[in-house]
Amino acid sequence: MRIEIPEQKKLVYEMPLTIRWGDQDPMGHVNNASYFRYFETIRIDWFRSIGCLSTPLGEGPVIINAFCNFYRQFEYPGDVLLKLYTSDPGRSSFETWITMERAERPGQVDAAGGATTVWTDFPKQKSAPMPQWLREIVA
Repeated sequence: MRIEIPEQKKLVYEMPLTIRWGDQDPMGHVNNASYFRYFETIRIDWFRSIGCLSTPLGEGPVIINAFCNFYRQFEYPGDVLLKLYTSDPGRSSFETWITMERAERPGQVDAAGGATTVWTDFPKQKSAPMPQWLREIVA
């Protein structure tokens, strides 16, 4: 099943990433699991850039699902441009979408994915209302 990235979304962050030799599988292309690591890397980098640092005694974001559509394989060596978008803010959640393209082929999306993020009260292990400062960023 392919989940399409919506037209209505807000670009909130971009970052380059260098493909590591160890990201490959025995077939000589980047292993599927590495794509999810790349998604994690841009999400965490973005959260840090907006001052969203979680602690186990407070509140913060939790990913409750994730997916990836693979259009073209990545191979080592190379550089990838990741772009992170947000959409659909709710009371305690919002969607994140990520596109990946080879640096030498700008504009050609080679993989795309997303995740639902829920603002969570960690001690209570329950969702909590998203702070207004974050809502303004993702809306």
